[in-house]
Amino acid sequence: MEIASESLELPVADGTTLPAYASRPSGEPGPVGVVVAHELFGVSPEIRRVVDDLADAGHLALAPEFYHRVAAPGRWLERDEAGRAEGFDYLHRLERGHALADAEAALGWLTAHPGIEETAIVGFSAGGHLAYLAACRLPIARTAVLYGGWLPSTAIPMSRPSPTLGLTLGISGRLVYLVGDRDALIGAEEREQIRAALADAGVDHELVVYRDTEHAFFWPGTPTFAAAARDDAWQRILQVVTD
Repeated sequence: MEIASESLELPVADGTTLPAYASRPSGEPGPVGVVVAHELFGVSPEIRRVVDDLADAGHLALAPEFYHRVAAPGRWLERDEAGRAEGFDYLHRLERGHALADAEAALGWLTAHPGIEETAIVGFSAGGHLAYLAACRLPIARTAVLYGGWLPSTAIPMSRPSPTLGLTLGISGRLVYLVGDRDALIGAEEREQIRAALADAGVDHELVVYRDTEHAFFWPGTPTFAAAARDDAWQRILQVVTD
């Protein structure tokens, strides 16, 4: 399928301007618009590829630059120590209210398009935390969280003043959580906390744990890439945003 991509600038309720990368199919998109929440490294070429692949699957999709209040427009980071350090500096300045305001602006852009009936969000790592948070607070019908960390803690500003996991009762749509069993950030105890919170809240959900799989397994060419887990995760993403 042919797709069309563009760079956007979206107004946010707090008066800031949110840069984003968007893609759409050449024909009419399906009824579910998708927000892609980036990981530590920003709207990188890999994140743009996810947006493009969602468009190729028939969806209107966009990836907002959630670091826009502290980073230059278009700034993305390499997967090295310098990139990680800069990314954590940005992450530790991303407040809960700002993340939600940005997500709301992105959702508003999607729903302003004729034919978009529901919204979905897909998030990776730090963006997985953001996706879970957004699902708790905003009218999102479908959520895919890939190895979203810090949910039971207050270790990052998005998880304050109280842990994001404690907001689970606010989830009104379906949520799929995907993680590896060797994830150094999200151990077995934390996975069980997430599972219990979703079950206790009565959320329509699925928690999938991939065997012999580490954190950030989704990205080809990286040390933790796991092809089988990635392929399965992609099919589950497409399923949750389509079915």
